[in-house]
Amino acid sequence: MNPIANPEQAVAHQSAEEILDWARSQFGSRATFACSFGAEDMVLLDMLSRAARGDGQDIRVFTLDTGRLFPETYDLMQEAHEKYAIPIHVVAPDTKELEELISNGGPNLFYSSVENRKACCNVRKVHPLSRALTGAEAWVVGLRRDQSAERSTVEKLSRDSSQGGIWKICPLADWSWNDVLRYVKEHDVPINRLHAQGFPSIGCAPCTRAVKPGEDPRSGRWWWETGAKECGLHPATHARAATGAATH
Repeated sequence: MNPIANPEQAVAHQSAEEILDWARSQFGSRATFACSFGAEDMVLLDMLSRAARGDGQDIRVFTLDTGRLFPETYDLMQEAHEKYAIPIHVVAPDTKELEELISNGGPNLFYSSVENRKACCNVRKVHPLSRALTGAEAWVVGLRRDQSAERSTVEKLSRDSSQGGIWKICPLADWSWNDVLRYVKEHDVPINRLHAQGFPSIGCAPCTRAVKPGEDPRSGRWWWETGAKECGLHPATHARAATGAATH
């Protein structure tokens, strides 16, 4: 990786658009954006589209298709393909891994134990993510601090030890949900129809349900479990939150 002088300070007080511009100038196509088509990611996709130059140095975009997404998510994915002039690379689970997982545990094995749920997330999300990040020096994500207690310590820029120490860039780290909705309205950004039905956080269809007003935004994910609501894509973030909780 290229050395960066005082990188955290360089982006600490920058806007989301400025951070994306910084990431493009620093990494170019060696940076990649993990788009899950949540409202936050649609905001970032819109920003990237507006700044795209088509010179081969734009931040690359990919999405993880677990094979169990909501129909509404696939509808939005199609709309994004048609609206934005940015290639979106689709990364799917390894066929042999998925076949073995389902053969041994069944298609809905995740309901039976935390271990089985994590095994499913590993095959459908974590392992594909590792492949998608191969060769990348930085990845952009839509994490925000007020999404959950586990994400309350999210930094705009950090090293991701779970992905070999590459840079992790969170341009919306200090945004509120209202900030996201304000951008969506001002820039006519398409978002998942499920957001209007009580789904602030949207993952796989069998593992996500609507939440009640005032509930934790991620309480609808893996609702049959207690404790942290993470799938394994952001373990470093979770670890920092847990450490902070223990010392403050």
